[in-house]
Amino acid sequence: MSGPIPPTPVLQAIHDRRSVRRFTDAAVSRDLILTALTAASWAPSGLNNQPWRFAVVRDQAIKEKLAGLTRYSAVLKSAPVLVPVFLDKDNSYDYVKDCQAVGACLQNFLLALHSLGLGAVWIGEILKNGDKVMEILELPGRLDLMAVVAVGYPEHSKQSSHRRPIEELILLDK
Repeated sequence: MSGPIPPTPVLQAIHDRRSVRRFTDAAVSRDLILTALTAASWAPSGLNNQPWRFAVVRDQAIKEKLAGLTRYSAVLKSAPVLVPVFLDKDNSYDYVKDCQAVGACLQNFLLALHSLGLGAVWIGEILKNGDKVMEILELPGRLDLMAVVAVGYPEHSKQSSHRRPIEELILLDK
């Protein structure tokens, strides 16, 4: 006989984390970003190849240029820190698996930021301008942009969300 499983800190963080698109003006310390990036780097990857790479952008002029490449420009301009996340093709052995690994890395990053009292949103829409992001950041062509994460202290924490019942999502349970 099984009963309800009590929430653990990890499960609670997964349920409580929300995409944050409005930030206060408070600066985010480099130590907090490095702590979250370290957690991100502990994501699983095939052959432990760790194909993710990060840029940390605080410079307002660069943020303005990046903001011009997405319809979420207000979010990018207002976030104290932007973290573009890349797949390093020189460290890739299977592109699909490595993209999945970067996705796991991004989820670790978002959960770590949440646990540190920060808010963030994963911007994927900017991928259509990945080449222009690379030019602005003056990064080598061996990198593929996977996301830009906007990071800061949340302006509020009243966001809610819902999910479909799990029974709607399970295709087979034999």
